[in-house]
Amino acid sequence: MIGNRYRFVGAGVALTSVALVSACGGNSASGGDSGTGAIKIGVVAPLSGDSASAGTDIVNAAKLAAKEINKDGGLLGGRKVELVVVDDACDAQTGTAAMQKLMSQNVVAVAGGYCSGAAIAETVITDKRNVPFIADAQTNVQITDRGLKHVFRTIGRDDKQGEFAAKYMVESLKAKNVAIIHDNTAYAKGLAEAARTSLGKVGGKDVFFDAITPGAKDFTSFLTKVKSTDPRAIYFTGYFADAGLLLKQARELGITVPIIGGDATQDATVIKTAGSASEGFATTTAPLPSFISSAAGFVTAYKKTYNTDAGPFAPYEYDAIKVIADAIGRAKSADSQKITDALHATKDYEGITGTINFEPNGDRKNAVYVTAVVKDSKFVPGKTLDASGAWVDAG
Repeated sequence: MIGNRYRFVGAGVALTSVALVSACGGNSASGGDSGTGAIKIGVVAPLSGDSASAGTDIVNAAKLAAKEINKDGGLLGGRKVELVVVDDACDAQTGTAAMQKLMSQNVVAVAGGYCSGAAIAETVITDKRNVPFIADAQTNVQITDRGLKHVFRTIGRDDKQGEFAAKYMVESLKAKNVAIIHDNTAYAKGLAEAARTSLGKVGGKDVFFDAITPGAKDFTSFLTKVKSTDPRAIYFTGYFADAGLLLKQARELGITVPIIGGDATQDATVIKTAGSASEGFATTTAPLPSFISSAAGFVTAYKKTYNTDAGPFAPYEYDAIKVIADAIGRAKSADSQKITDALHATKDYEGITGTINFEPNGDRKNAVYVTAVVKDSKFVPGKTLDASGAWVDAG
C-alpha cells in the first residue's frame, strides 16, 4: 500500500458551519479576516453539471477535515473553521462569479475545484486578492506556471501525468503506436499534448490526435477513424461523463487494444455506463483513497458519514484543508498573505496522501502516479514506477 507512514485522526464532533453562498458583490479588503469569530475557508467545486458527483465528493471531504479541526479545538486559540461552499459548474465564467462571491464572504483561503479551465480563471481572482488557493484535482500546467504567488496544489500536474502515461503504454504495455483522444477542454487538451510530447521521448508516437464533442451520444464515426489508424493503445484524456460511452462503443466496433484514460475518467460512472466493456480499462491517476494505507481512517470515516465510498480526489481535498490549517497555525494568523507565506514554507507536512512540500511555483513536490485497472467491475491497483524507474505493482 502507498503512503503508510501517516495516520488519520478520526473525524467527528462539532458540526462545521457550511454556508451555501448567495451573496454577491465585492470587497476590496484582502484576506478578509476580522481577527475574531470563525475563520472562513472557501471551497469551490462543481455541484451542478456532468461533474457534480465529483464536486460533491470534494465538498464532503472538506467537511470532514473541518469537523476534525474544530473537534481538536479549532485554530488560533479556539476559533472555529467555517467552510463557505460555492458551485463553479466546471465552467470558467461560472467559476469567476463563484470566486467573486467567495471574496465577498471574506474567506482567508480557498481549497478545492475539479476542472482546470475553471481554476485558471478562478486563481486570477484569488491571486489579485492575495488569497491562497490550493487545487486538489486541477492538473493543467497553466495553473501554477503563470507566476501567481498564491496558488498551490496537493495533486500532480499534466506534464508529469502525460510522461507517466506515455511510459506506461510504451514500456509496460509495449504499445508504441498510440491514438490520443481529448475533448478540447484546458485539462484534456493539455494532458493529451503532454502525452504526445512524452511519447516521442520514450520511443512511441501518436498515430491519431483529435477531439471528441463532449456530451455526444454517438462516437461511432469518430472511433471508426481511430480504428483505421491501427493503434496499439488508445489514451483518452477527457472526462468520465464521456468515457463510459466511448469505451462501450469502441468495443462494439471491435477495437480490442488497451484503452487508458486520464485521471478525470477515474469514476465509477465509467463502469456503470460501459458495463462489461469496462473490464481491463485503466486510468493514469494519483493513488486512489483505497490504495493509500495512511488514508484508511479517512476512507472509513467518509463511508460512515456519507454512506458511499470516497472519490478519487477526496483525500487530496482533505489534505488541502488540513495544510491550510497547519499554515494558519504556523503563521499564528489568519491573514491571507501570512497564510500564503506559511504555505510556501511548508516542510514535510504529513498528510493522509503522503508528505507534502511545495515547489516555489506552488506545485506539490514528488507527486505520485499509478494506474488503476477495472477488474470485476471495480478499480484495483495496477502499476507504478519505483524510485529506480522500474514498473512495479501499485498495490
